Formats: sequence, C-alpha cells, structure tokens
Amino acid sequence: MESVGGSGAKPYANWAAKMAVATNTGVPWVMCKQEDAPDPVINTCNGFYCDYFTPNKKNKPAMWTEAWTGWFTSFGGAVPHRPVEDMAFAVARFIQKGGSFVNYYMYHGGTNFGRTAGGPFIATSYDYDAPIDEFGLLRQPKWGHLRDLHKAIKQAEPILVSGDPTIQSLGNYEKAYVFKSKNGACAAAFLSNYHMNAAVKVRFNGRHYDLPAWSISILPDCKTAVFNTATVKEPTLLPKMHPVVRFAWQSYSEDTNSLDGNAFTKNGLVEQLSMTWDKSDYLWYTTYVSIGANELSKNGQWPQLTIYSAGHSMQVFVNGKSYGSVYGGYNNPKLTYDGHVKMWQGSNKISILSSAVGLPNDGNHFERWNVGVLGPVTVSGLSSGKRDLSHQKWTYQVGLKGESLGLHTVTGSSSVEWGGPGNKQPLTWHKALFTVPAGSDPVALDMGSMGKGQMWVNGHHVGRYWSYKAPAGGCGRCSYAGTYRQDKCRSNCGELSQRWYHVPRSWLKPGGNLLVVLEEYAGDLAGVAMATRTT
Repeated sequence: MESVGGSGAKPYANWAAKMAVATNTGVPWVMCKQEDAPDPVINTCNGFYCDYFTPNKKNKPAMWTEAWTGWFTSFGGAVPHRPVEDMAFAVARFIQKGGSFVNYYMYHGGTNFGRTAGGPFIATSYDYDAPIDEFGLLRQPKWGHLRDLHKAIKQAEPILVSGDPTIQSLGNYEKAYVFKSKNGACAAAFLSNYHMNAAVKVRFNGRHYDLPAWSISILPDCKTAVFNTATVKEPTLLPKMHPVVRFAWQSYSEDTNSLDGNAFTKNGLVEQLSMTWDKSDYLWYTTYVSIGANELSKNGQWPQLTIYSAGHSMQVFVNGKSYGSVYGGYNNPKLTYDGHVKMWQGSNKISILSSAVGLPNDGNHFERWNVGVLGPVTVSGLSSGKRDLSHQKWTYQVGLKGESLGLHTVTGSSSVEWGGPGNKQPLTWHKALFTVPAGSDPVALDMGSMGKGQMWVNGHHVGRYWSYKAPAGGCGRCSYAGTYRQDKCRSNCGELSQRWYHVPRSWLKPGGNLLVVLEEYAGDLAGVAMATRTT
C-alpha cells in the first residue's frame, strides 16, 4: 500500500500497519512504496528499476515487490514492450547491490474479463509484455533469458545472502560488485557496464571480460561469466493467429432509450457513476425540446446541438435517429459533441447514451473523478436564440434494455425475436452459435472489424472491445540500452490498440457455443472470426 494525501493519510497507514501486525500471522508484513512504514513492517520498492532503493531500517531486507516487465495497453494507445536485455540488467543491478527478493509484475500476462478493466480506458488485454503471455504461451526470448538470469543468480546465492558487496571501479562506466567469503577471498562478482552505446573490455582479478553496453556479467565463482544480461541466447518466437471459425449471425436492435419502471426524472444533469453505481457501463440521458412555429431556420439549416461530457464515450439520438458518436481517450477523457440535427415544430426527444470505460484504478480522490454528461447541453440556430437545456428536466435510465433482458445468456437470448444480420447498425445485439476449434491451442476472437461494445461466450463476459487506433508515429527502432520508460519501445502505432480477445477454452463445450456481441457504434460482422494462437 501507499499513503497519499491529506492529514488522515499517515494515521490511517499507521493504523493499517498495527492492525495487520496484531493478527499475529507469523509472516512478515510489507508496505509497497511506503517509505515510513512503521516497524516491524517492511517498506518495499515497485518500479522499472529498484537498485536505488534502501529500506528504512538496516535490519529490513531490500525487497522489489513489483519489477515491471512491461506496461499496460490503453484503448487508443500504442502497445508497450520492455526489452528483456534491460529487464535482466535491472534485476542484476538490484541483486548486485544486495537486493533480497524480486517479484515480477507481471510474470504471466492476463485478461481484464468482463468490465474489470480500469484506467479508465485500459484495454481488455493485460498482457503487459510478460514472460508468459496473456494466452499462457511462453514469450521468447523473454522467458528463457530471465530463466537463465535466475539460474546464474542461484549459483551464487549462498554467498550473496551472507554478506554485503564491496565495489571496485573498473573504468568510467564500469564497476565490479564483489562478494567475499569469510576468509576475504573473492567468492562471486557482478561486472557492470553502464555505458549506453559502447561495449568495453575490462580487466578483473587478472582476467579480461567483454561487457556489452548497458549490461552486467555474473561470475558465481569470481572467474567464469556464466551469464550476461545483454547476451540473449534464447531464440525469438513470434506468435501467430490462425482464423478457424466464421459466424452466421442473427441480430436484435436495442431501443434508443426504452424507459422501464426503473427510469427516474431529475432537474438538471447528474454525474453518471452516482446514478449507475457501476451496475452498467451505460446511462441514458433524455430530455425534450419544444420548438415553436417560427423558430426553425427558413433556409433549411438544422439546429446545432452541443453537448459537453466528462467521458468516456457518447452517442446522440434525436427523435430516434442516430447522429453519431464521440469519445475521449486515456490522457483526456472529456469530450464534446457538436453537430446539426434535424428537429421539427413541436416536441423533440433528445436521447444521449453515455458509456463509461472503466473505473479509476490509480491516483487519489476517486470521488472527484466524474463520468457522464455534466453539460452544458445547448441548442443553437433557432430564431429565438441559443437555448441551454442543462437545468431542465432530464429522465435517466441505467443500462440497456438488452442488459435487463439478459440477452447475453442462453435463456435471456431466447426471450426475444432475433432477425437477420443487422450489419453496420448502431446499438445492436448480435448472436451466433459455433463449434469449439479443434486441438488445445489458446483461442481468441478477432473483433478488428467491429466498432465498440462488449461480448459474451456461453454467458461468460469476455470483456469490452474497441477498435480504437493508436496515433501514427512513435514506434520506430528501439534500443534495449538506456533507461526504460513506458513510451520507449512500442508497437501498433497507427493500428488498433487491441484486435484479439482471449476466450478461455474452459468456457467452451464441443458444440452449440453461444457468442453474443453488443455493438454500440456500427461494425462489420463479416470480419469477426475465432482464431487459435501458436508460437
């Protein structure tokens, strides 16, 4: 844990520490990133590098509780990768300074199934460029190189845990961290080269060693370099997706704001999460605009509707007709809709579907993070002037009709009449039956041709999908050398942040599997496929 914030933060962290210790579990307690963790709680380090870290008491071990193997992907962002040469270098730097414990975050990548992805805007994939990927396959050479790193460290373990290193300078950028036996003889050594561009030959204990740039060689016996962090011997294996299943679709159109008994009316606009309590990503905002006989423009120009929202995505319907969607992004969730919409004399119904893309998962004062249409909402281009709708009566409906009917389940999907494939339609449910792909390779859905929405297999919630492209540029050549940051080595610039969505085989049966897709925008069903993944 980490305490951030006002006057209550430190007393709370101290209370939590005392409460934990008082349980007398018999195991040590740690607090991540809590520099003033009270005794006997151990303060620990999280980060890309932790060799700079020292615990707050000499009798506490140096523990690296999150060694970041990569970084998360956000919808609309490029996909981060961390070179294994730098990951191994970071771990060796920590161990050579006397580090006791390393826990990788993530060692096995994962999937944010259902609506568990946070952020907001974090993708459904939480692969994290981990040594074992989201699908359970080895990411090579990362997995094999880290295995070899720990084999080398293990060879020196008895001497590493029995004393502190002495440091010898071998050059401007080169050092030796030497662990000595009780009689003072060299027992194990780490030879490091911190130069970002130049390899170097160093002399240590009467022998010569070649050190690539930004690397460490491990000598478990003080003579033989059994491992170098920048010398990768494991072959690179590239994953492949093999499309094996196409689908025959049926569709059901969601009503644009069908109000049920749970709808309610309030004066003015309200924040979305305070209404939905995260029971659904969706909240309908509905109001009416009454237009008099001579208020519409004589030249046929439609009125202009402007809507300001705190996020994260929004679709606009006027008198049941779709007028498009707008959405924010990871670094700027706020959005504005500005468009001309057809209105007529008399009463006009404005329905706004606001969609949230995950709850905040990092930072402080989450109660101040807003979602939804907070306004103002205005109509201009009328002869009577600009009209602000923000403070009039609005009717609210939490969730979609298809959600309340449980269309994603086998029983719920049979409760309505499904029609032929409603392709490229906004706010539509689609379903298809399929047979499980043969073999045991991991399975994924290719959703790259669709827009934005959610999907379920046999009632299990696969997650949110979104064909959101990362900005072009910024994915050039990547050197492993030099301090890593999450925007340093990336792929998918100008492409979709996520195209493939993991479906666990444990959710599938031999035949009659039900796939249900809720499409918010408008997608092309012809491109949806189920694939198997191999390396």
